[in-house]
Amino acid sequence: MNSAPAPLLADPLDLVSSLALETLELNLFRGWGPRDDEHFFGGHVIAQALLAAYATIEGRICHSLHGYFIRPGDTRIPVIYEVDRARDGGSFSTRRVIAIQHGQQIFNLAASFQVPEKGFEHQFPMPPAVDPETLSEDPWGVTRPIDLRWVDPHSRSEPVAKAPRKYVWMRAKRPIAADLHLHQALLAYASDMAFMETALRANGLAWDTPGLQTASLDHAIWFHHPLDFNEWHLYDQDSPATSGGRGLVRGEMFSRDGKLVASIAQDCLMRMRSTKT
Repeated sequence: MNSAPAPLLADPLDLVSSLALETLELNLFRGWGPRDDEHFFGGHVIAQALLAAYATIEGRICHSLHGYFIRPGDTRIPVIYEVDRARDGGSFSTRRVIAIQHGQQIFNLAASFQVPEKGFEHQFPMPPAVDPETLSEDPWGVTRPIDLRWVDPHSRSEPVAKAPRKYVWMRAKRPIAADLHLHQALLAYASDMAFMETALRANGLAWDTPGLQTASLDHAIWFHHPLDFNEWHLYDQDSPATSGGRGLVRGEMFSRDGKLVASIAQDCLMRMRSTKT
């Protein structure tokens, strides 16, 4: 595997460029993670794996994906994405994607794609939330390619237990071309942001709580409607349970006009280790 450093981006907020893949061979692709992170952000790998699957699809749109995080990623080297064209049916196509580093799987994805069609319609209503323009940008001052506006930010220095429900507005910081594949990939990327924290806050924890070990274990997305991630989306999240060293988080992503565009779920590792030396 090529161990040369990842190319530096002229604009570190250019998420589309950072997700770009190089075709190596039929069904084989190479991608890089951000240079300034020690480990791959989970959403980055989900988005690249989805784009690798899309590179083998024509005329169909992803309606669901399910991924498992197996090992931490290494941003010093590229990721190889191997796509298995499991099935192409009359209306649906199925793909499996394996992400590989150091000769080992770090992530695998199963995704299903459907020919667009009309059907029955119903959805939960979008919950009321204050306008994103009235909220401050990321309260912790982290530079991100996604604009996040928390309705009720959690204190990282003095966390207290709160109800396991929260709302976060989000959108891309840089304009994205009118390509539904990209907009789904960006939603997939963003869906892993500020998500696990919903389970943490229910237990009075924060990311930097001493002794806390966290990791995303799996991640699932169901796409219901086309979307434009240049516009604000409300991420409505809840955590119905934590047990056995894990926490379950669920989310619904609404466009600003109230349309439910995606549903998300994640099981995450939440484990306390001794801080004694």
